[in-house]
Amino acid sequence: MKISAASASAWRTPFALLMLMAAANQLGFASWNNLLNNFAINEVGFTGREIGIAQSIREIPGFLAFTAIFLLLIMREQTMAFLALAFLGVGVAMTGFLPTIYGLYFSTIIMSIGFHYYETANQSLSLQWLPKDKAPAMMGRILSVAATAQLVAYGVIFITWKTMHLSYQTVFLIGGAMTIIMITVLWFLFPQFEAPNPQRKKLVLRQRYWLYYALTFMGGARRQIFTVFAGFMMVEKFGYHVDEIAALFFINCLFNMVFAPQIGKFIGRFGERRMMGIEYVGLFLIFTSYAFVSSPWMAAALYVADNAFFAMAIAMKTYFQKIADPADIAPTAGVAFTINHIAAIVIPVSFGLIWLINPSAVFLLGSCMAIISFILSRFVPRHPEEGHEWVGKAPSVPQPAAELR
Repeated sequence: MKISAASASAWRTPFALLMLMAAANQLGFASWNNLLNNFAINEVGFTGREIGIAQSIREIPGFLAFTAIFLLLIMREQTMAFLALAFLGVGVAMTGFLPTIYGLYFSTIIMSIGFHYYETANQSLSLQWLPKDKAPAMMGRILSVAATAQLVAYGVIFITWKTMHLSYQTVFLIGGAMTIIMITVLWFLFPQFEAPNPQRKKLVLRQRYWLYYALTFMGGARRQIFTVFAGFMMVEKFGYHVDEIAALFFINCLFNMVFAPQIGKFIGRFGERRMMGIEYVGLFLIFTSYAFVSSPWMAAALYVADNAFFAMAIAMKTYFQKIADPADIAPTAGVAFTINHIAAIVIPVSFGLIWLINPSAVFLLGSCMAIISFILSRFVPRHPEEGHEWVGKAPSVPQPAAELR
């Protein structure tokens, strides 16, 4: 039976649900992410070539995220988010039981289907449910809760990996099961919340969103440098073990838990344009340093700093929230994820081959991406709004959307 948001108890709010779903997502994904490189190298025998292929396979569901809009013809976004998280949990849980190249490819794509469809629904629901004036700070708090869940996962792995001599199979199974159990509880605990604005059930492209699309594309390219190659460098070049990677992720989570809410507040105070500029300058310095780092301690410091800049991605989301037609949020979330993952499919494989020749070149190409992103960020208005989406465009009546059938 559907329960209206008005009848929900004080703590069963959309904001609370977003925070708890973020925690459920990270309990499984963080466990998978922590173990992946060590499992792939030590148990399956991956090289840079295979890890590049695996990461490209992982991004295929993200590239197909636009199909989420068709699922909304038969289910609510909230239901889609729940089912996606359950799928993620199953994918993580099965990983340790398939210690072969093709087995890891298979479990990766199952996990990835759940992860990317959840992220698509989550971004859409966040922009619909959170008020514009409070969205940056509230998104920062959601990131903080997600970091706390990561902290739990990484902390448990760090403490128990050697002391209890756990196997990869056991940790993957526990991580996936925790996500499945938590999302099952949330399914029964929370009502179905109504969106304040009905969403279009067709894909739309708007010319006036071009800058958001471009920033999203570059964001997908930047993410691969961190998620694929920075982590792989820590294991292959500097010999980090599972418990040491867990400790590194633990530090990352501590930072996000403490500072992500503050970063959200800074975005609300100083604006998206300024915070994007800071982010891309910082990434240029970090990627360039990756190319020449020779100390495992300095590499760890760069890795933590790199992760810290992910919280600033809130600025891109709230920029879109300010310029968007409210009815475009759900269909554009799918389109944006597809655009984001065009680069994500190409880069792991192509850069994986470059890695075999010259790993430093991979990070220098990342520096070039940061420069392009910085240039694009200069087109973001200081006060973006619907009809005034980029610098040089006078406020005007928005044009109708071009529908994709």
